[in-house]
Amino acid sequence: MSKPVVEVQVRAVFAAGGDCAVFLGNEDKVFVMFVDQSVGRAITMFMQGTQKERPLTHDLLANILRALEAKIERVIVNDLKRSTYFARLVLSAENESQQKKIIEIDARPSDCIAMATQQRAPIYVSLDVWDEVQDVTEVLRKMQEESSQTEESDQEEDS
Repeated sequence: MSKPVVEVQVRAVFAAGGDCAVFLGNEDKVFVMFVDQSVGRAITMFMQGTQKERPLTHDLLANILRALEAKIERVIVNDLKRSTYFARLVLSAENESQQKKIIEIDARPSDCIAMATQQRAPIYVSLDVWDEVQDVTEVLRKMQEESSQTEESDQEEDS
């Protein structure tokens, strides 16, 4: 039996010390998850459609999935224990007789989010996790305002 879920999107990614803060949410609520800087950069590149000279790790995984005729169906952040998030990567693959197989893999939420962003697959959060996380919508709004003001003043200095 599957748990009820809430669909979310990556709303923003900001550098935060040696890590990155990934803001996930929808119109009702936004929460933050801290990830390795390299994965945060990958999520940002996938969001912006940045071209890379050589494949990164998430590109390699996507190429392997494509070669196996598999795709990411969805990602589910399914648990939160002692401030650690857990996630499942849900894949589908069809064999030569066109029988569809669904595969669920335990994976780091940061990698799941990066892969889902790259592949334009939906991201879900279990309702249990959703109810437990703190709403940081206002924090994100303020950070975006500050970032926008910094960009505007940088552009004025360059003119």
